[in-house]
Amino acid sequence: MHIAHFTNTYYPVVSGVVRSVSVFRQALTDLGHNVFIFSQHASDYEDEEPFIFRYPAFELPIHNNFPVTIPFSAFVEKLLPSLKLDVIHAHHPIVLGQTAARRAEELHLPLVFTFHTRYRDYSHYVSLNQTLVKEVIDRWLGVYMQQCQHIVVPSESIRNLLADLYGVHERVTVLPTGIDLRPYQIETNREQFRRQKRWGSDRVLISVGRLAKEKNWHTLLDAAAEVIRTLPNTRLVILGEGEERASLEKQARQLGVAEQLELPGAIPFADIPHHLFAADLFCFASITETQGLVTLEAMAADLPVVAVAASGTSDVITHEVEGLLTENNAQALAQAVIRVLRNDSLRDSLRTAAQAKAQSYDIQRQAERLTAVYQQAIIDKKVNRSVQVDKHKPLLKGTWYERLGLEQNPFRFITLG
Repeated sequence: MHIAHFTNTYYPVVSGVVRSVSVFRQALTDLGHNVFIFSQHASDYEDEEPFIFRYPAFELPIHNNFPVTIPFSAFVEKLLPSLKLDVIHAHHPIVLGQTAARRAEELHLPLVFTFHTRYRDYSHYVSLNQTLVKEVIDRWLGVYMQQCQHIVVPSESIRNLLADLYGVHERVTVLPTGIDLRPYQIETNREQFRRQKRWGSDRVLISVGRLAKEKNWHTLLDAAAEVIRTLPNTRLVILGEGEERASLEKQARQLGVAEQLELPGAIPFADIPHHLFAADLFCFASITETQGLVTLEAMAADLPVVAVAASGTSDVITHEVEGLLTENNAQALAQAVIRVLRNDSLRDSLRTAAQAKAQSYDIQRQAERLTAVYQQAIIDKKVNRSVQVDKHKPLLKGTWYERLGLEQNPFRFITLG
């Protein structure tokens, strides 16, 4: 098949969505498919992969110069028909996601959409009435999904969310991103790496993710401080970068654990497995995950997990099997970490189960399932079947944007392509 992925962000941006697009692209290519990526322009970055096509973009001086794509390219418009595409796969409902929907309609191609993100949980980035913002988000998503032949969700919890919020029950497939296990089959000299990092004999708690508010890092840091007070030779390492760095550094100073907190920034993905293999425990407090992808990668590195019981994470961790799940508070999280660190047999049991669970998420298996989704979407397009949304759930009659005529296309003022 010839497959086009439209994503608002791709390398050099580092995120869960980028990882998902990248690993699926490689796995689909290994299966013999041609995969084309359409994403944002990236200054001073040279693609190592073939078939990456870039739209113009500019960087906002916030969130580490986050790129904003301008969804118009005369070159791409001329190129698309010549690619003889079989399916278009969108990874966002706005900007290039809207461009993907329009191009799919123009070329009479099926549109597949991956619901990567709990979009409502990011409403705080818009400084308006939060109830209104969440309502608009729901409206946008409801309209967008009706244009699709199929929705991919990364976990059962997100499938349930679509059913509860939007009344979407059919043409939805639970398909976790999966992980490329090859980087976790490397030979790693654990002790040498720990010496290089100057970790010595300390117990190392590690976590991975953007330093963003919704990741709940402050709760994790409070928990780590409690662990350090109980078990002094402990440190917390968070791999990632973001706007919460200064706030976390200030919190660490206030808690008296600044020397035990390491924030090495956004390190190359190839280096992450080495960090994970050298750590003792993976900790995670995020409550906005759609899939526990970074948790799975830690499990592949033979790490037991202690995490807040929340969507995404709870989909890949069974309490007392691969890890411990806790309430969303620092005290509960700290006590669970201390319990695992003090109990060698529990830690070994969790580690063994975690490694076995990670093996079941091999990306090649998931890519084969995604191929089946594409084949079904092609059939559904031919008979004009699309995702059905319960209009009584996401649609907001009588609201200000209906009076502005946005009920048909709520994206009309923010897209160009």
